[in-house]
Amino acid sequence: MLHRALIALLAAASLTLAGCALSPQQLTPQPKLTSSLTPVGQGQPVVVRVVDGRPSPVLGTRGGLYPETSTISVSAEHVLPKLQAEAEAAVRLLGFTPSPNAYNAPQLTITLAELKYQSPKEGMYVTEADISASIRADVQGGSRRYTGRYGASLNQRFGTAPNQQTNTKLVSDVLSDALTRAFKDPTIGQVLLQ
Repeated sequence: MLHRALIALLAAASLTLAGCALSPQQLTPQPKLTSSLTPVGQGQPVVVRVVDGRPSPVLGTRGGLYPETSTISVSAEHVLPKLQAEAEAAVRLLGFTPSPNAYNAPQLTITLAELKYQSPKEGMYVTEADISASIRADVQGGSRRYTGRYGASLNQRFGTAPNQQTNTKLVSDVLSDALTRAFKDPTIGQVLLQ
């Protein structure tokens, strides 16, 4: 009888510990502009580029019992094409025409400077996460240059560790907010008009 109780206790303990070990996640965020933009251009061509300025595709860890094995990543090939499409859509909404090979046209470079996901290091259970994004816009129009930095962050609390779908939505929301803030900056449109 004691032997069965011991086996049941060990099984319960191993299930509990296994529940605290979280798997790594590879996210594919879908950033979107979340606000309307005021057009200032009249169809002028603009060269739009999006680059990844992050030192690593790893955003951080999900925490849990073994945080070093529960990384969250967003690869450049999963996020840059989506950011490029949204940046070009925003340029159109501003009244310009994205033209990748336009000669002597104003240039807009959007750099994904930072994307972070941080869970508390202490404790076995993931109860919250801090997610942040930073985008840099470098604009060159004529002899005028402008650089702006735009950030967004979110603190999210959880009852249970978030799954990949939840984390993808949270990262998408933060990226969308940072991108929208960049294109709401009226100086970008003014410099592109030069």
